[in-house]
Amino acid sequence: MHVHILGICGTFMGGLALIARSAGHTVTGCDAGVYPPMSTQLQEQGIELTEGFDASQLALGADLYIVGNVVSRGNPLMEAILDRNLPYTSGPQWLADHVLRGQHVLAVAGTHGKTTTSSMLAWIFDHAGHPANFLIGGVAPDLQVSARFQPGHTHFVIEADEYDTAFFDKRSKFVHYHPRTAILNNLEFDHADIFPSLAAIETQFHHLVRTIPASGCIIRPATSAALDRVIAQGCWSPIETFGPGGHWQARPLTDDGQRCDIVFDGQREGTLDWAMAGTHNQSNALAAIAAARHAGISVQDSISALNAFQGVRRRLELRGTVNGVAVYDDFAHHPTAIATTLDGLRRRVGHAARILAVIEPRSNTMKLGTMAAQLPAALADADLTFCYGATHGKQALGWDPAKVLAPLGERLWSGSDLQALAQAVCRVARPGDHILVMSNGSFGGIHQTLLDGLAHRQTH
Repeated sequence: MHVHILGICGTFMGGLALIARSAGHTVTGCDAGVYPPMSTQLQEQGIELTEGFDASQLALGADLYIVGNVVSRGNPLMEAILDRNLPYTSGPQWLADHVLRGQHVLAVAGTHGKTTTSSMLAWIFDHAGHPANFLIGGVAPDLQVSARFQPGHTHFVIEADEYDTAFFDKRSKFVHYHPRTAILNNLEFDHADIFPSLAAIETQFHHLVRTIPASGCIIRPATSAALDRVIAQGCWSPIETFGPGGHWQARPLTDDGQRCDIVFDGQREGTLDWAMAGTHNQSNALAAIAAARHAGISVQDSISALNAFQGVRRRLELRGTVNGVAVYDDFAHHPTAIATTLDGLRRRVGHAARILAVIEPRSNTMKLGTMAAQLPAALADADLTFCYGATHGKQALGWDPAKVLAPLGERLWSGSDLQALAQAVCRVARPGDHILVMSNGSFGGIHQTLLDGLAHRQTH
């Protein structure tokens, strides 16, 4: 059939477009501001993109309209679809109906670590010689793309997002996926724009638990009060736990987390010796190894795969080093993610090196200020913090960084001028420093601005 995707340049919908095309469908799509990198990836695959949501796109004669959650009532194309009673569905529902049925679905849910753990899991299948289909909210260099579908593959790894499905379906996306193997990596309050409380998110997680068969498996941290409450509402599947006190444990051999023994039920299974840093990534690895084992891949094959894993873009990704100053890019935007990312970098570089944290509180939750009070403690591992806060437009903050982050004292610089921020960072940076940029957006291309500024400073 011919499907037309509304909101095609989002990570999930763009990945879905690639999958639909691989499944043999004709795919077109539209978005407000058709933008790279997804637009480039889609155009390279021969998918026709239209700028905006004008109702004239009905002339394309699509058999079905797949609606992303960026679309709301009042959208001209959506209003025309409704007026003419044309067939439409959400992305997660289409995926469930046309792709996931008949696959062994391995879903990776949780507030943090979904993209990294999903990428690890998909890479394990590839490395073990049993490639899986996948749809992931990021790109791992080992996998090269964010989505893949080949009908002959029997397993499907999917990043299971708790965000809502569409304007007409306010359930979390993941309730559509019906996994046989489910990783519940962690659970904290997030998405304050759509969830009133942690309890509301726990309800959605329990809806996911209700879809997992008795022959399936739930993999979760051994200690999580929120997940305890989810499971207490009812569970019909075996559970494997990871982390301290769990079935699966990582016994560290180095402080930076890059070497550890993998232990299952007290039995050493092998040594993880890889490029990733931080205890949070050890936890992600344990979850991926456990999920792969449930799907038939040996623990030893999983460890071998992860020892060759190159990581995920925008997850403590080194963007460049200029005159001894390293600049990293990371997607962290929740206080817990900021803290664990800083901890991972600190373990890697030691306590003698300086870390300069450059943050943009850009997510809806952070703009609202729901968790702003947690930021000073989250930034404790940084020697200096530079916080950018827009004062107008879509990205405007509803709180004052100078006041909220005041506990950081002289270690804080805050402002709404991106160029001034970059200049301030370059002015104080010195050889041996590590600049960690954290945002869930492009942050105005500040990574390259910093690298250029550091290079320019050294030539004058």
